[in-house]
Amino acid sequence: MKKKINKNNKKVYVGLSADILHEGHINILKKASKLGEVTVGLLTDAAIASYKKLPHLDYKQREIILKNIKFVKKVIPQNTLNYTRNLLRLKPDYVVHGDDWRAGIQKNVRKQVIKTLKKWSGKIIEPRYTKKISSTKIRNKIIEIGTSPENRKSKLKRLVDAKKIVRVIEAHNAFTGLIVENLKLIKNQKFLEFDGMWSSSLTDSAIRGKPDNQAVDYSTRITGLNEILDVTSKPVIFDADNGGRIEHLQYLVKTLERVGVSAIVLEDKIGLKKNSLFKSQVGVKQDSIENFCMKLKKAKESKISDDLFIVARIESFILGKGLKDAMRRAEAYSRSGADAIVIHSKEKYPNQIFSFSKNFIKSKFSKPLIAIPSTYSKTYESELINNGFKIVIYANHFLRTIHPAMVNVAKMILKNQRSFEAEKKMSSIKEVINLVQ
Repeated sequence: MKKKINKNNKKVYVGLSADILHEGHINILKKASKLGEVTVGLLTDAAIASYKKLPHLDYKQREIILKNIKFVKKVIPQNTLNYTRNLLRLKPDYVVHGDDWRAGIQKNVRKQVIKTLKKWSGKIIEPRYTKKISSTKIRNKIIEIGTSPENRKSKLKRLVDAKKIVRVIEAHNAFTGLIVENLKLIKNQKFLEFDGMWSSSLTDSAIRGKPDNQAVDYSTRITGLNEILDVTSKPVIFDADNGGRIEHLQYLVKTLERVGVSAIVLEDKIGLKKNSLFKSQVGVKQDSIENFCMKLKKAKESKISDDLFIVARIESFILGKGLKDAMRRAEAYSRSGADAIVIHSKEKYPNQIFSFSKNFIKSKFSKPLIAIPSTYSKTYESELINNGFKIVIYANHFLRTIHPAMVNVAKMILKNQRSFEAEKKMSSIKEVINLVQ
């Protein structure tokens, strides 16, 4: 259908996320079209991710939908939540937005729009928000239904492209997965959440009362992982230790890809399995560069989708081999198909990993860098961003939280011979029920 051109030639600007297009959006666009020719400033994935969850549909998909709506003359990207750059460029006669932005995180955005429009006597039009219609509510319903492995798997790549840093935290069962899925807060007008989950070999072993020495096999871990996937929609990064025998690696990759895992982390250690944060690494050896590159190539060949990250974890600093060895391995692993690099350290300060990132960024490889700040916990995410890191993994924090919490509550019950005194240390039954329903 050929779009009609409004005869009055007035310019109208509408800023939209348009992730899940609904009746409310159509009402806004219809009213805007009566004022003049409508240009939609379509928020990019990065702009949306700055104040709420990453959209289900990427920018290109949303753009195609909007371009085929008869009320829309043109679609342009809006790269930030702030309208100013696009408004100064277009100088529209009107900006149309539902009146729901008078409150909440977009309140300040609205003020800036009004201030900018005054420069050329532009007007803001605010139709009443369509009741009983909400993209957020629709999104929540989608989460209740569940997500496909393909949709979940692709999210990590999109998040890396959209956000300054992707924030991931360990989840070791469905309950902790639900916490990651639902927890969010607003700080300084910014939306904060964990973007994904880390499936840790340490936590998967510890919750079963076993040491972190591969005593818990992959099949058992994947059974537990499936319980998390059943009740969540966020991407998962899987800690695969060294991946086992190269002959078996292809089956692990295919299985994890099939259930919707977004990234598989392989560490370049062989021999006696020990957690990298143990003081002593006696008996632990680092794989040869040649052999580990073969393992990465096998993993790369085994995957079906480009969305699955094969991540190389470099243990050179853990084993005392220094920066030169770490760089040599990073370059070789990148050439062999690693989609991202974890540079690991057990120092209390991030000097090692920052020296690595500085040198790696200067190299010809542009792979996302991942930090696991278990020991250098004083390091802010902003420091990681400034040093070139794209993903941060809080690898064992739920596990370490529940241990002292449960011990303290148990002690209080023993001491007082009743549970009343311990109630203030626990969630209410209502809070627990609300999380799982």
